[in-house]
Amino acid sequence: MKRSAVLSLSTIALLVLLVYSGIAPYDRTTWILEVFPVLVALPVLWATYRRFPLTGLLYGFVFVHAVVLIVGGAYTYARVPLGFALADLFSLSRNPYDRIGHFMQGFVPALVAREILVRGGHVRGRKMLAFIACCIALAISATYELIEWAAALALGQGADEFLGTQGDPWDTQSDMLMALLGAVAAQLLFAREHDRQIAALQAGEPPPV
Repeated sequence: MKRSAVLSLSTIALLVLLVYSGIAPYDRTTWILEVFPVLVALPVLWATYRRFPLTGLLYGFVFVHAVVLIVGGAYTYARVPLGFALADLFSLSRNPYDRIGHFMQGFVPALVAREILVRGGHVRGRKMLAFIACCIALAISATYELIEWAAALALGQGADEFLGTQGDPWDTQSDMLMALLGAVAAQLLFAREHDRQIAALQAGEPPPV
């Protein structure tokens, strides 16, 4: 299947999920705040598709991240059923779904940064590339925490569902740690395949999506 067809089907699937999740979310404000990155990313991906198409690997993980955000927006992160199942399985004291969200918040941006840096020839050396990709992912995570702080100030008590701290005083630090772990994991697990797909893309032979 062609890359454009897969991207089209993925976009349709995300739009269906967005509509379905927005019919009766647990908290409307939280839903808007959580799915907003998806609403921004989809037009950007399509606008840059011909001029700067991404690797199939990256498109795939962007899709997964979008699903994580949409599900979190529909239920709020503290109430996602998968999180309760994981809490029971591992005897956790809280719903860990927001940790998955912040892990992906480091995982995907690290791969995005890595792809842009490699294809633009901006960084030489694998160690420096990995370091800068992690720094960018952490910067994005920190920016998101500042957005959460601003939301808390603006919405007051109404921001509780969006913050999803579940009474954890170290929630901000834990979120950023998960983002860092996600950034590191992405590069340890997928750097070689990512490099292969980037090389194929630059050679004019797009890898399979």
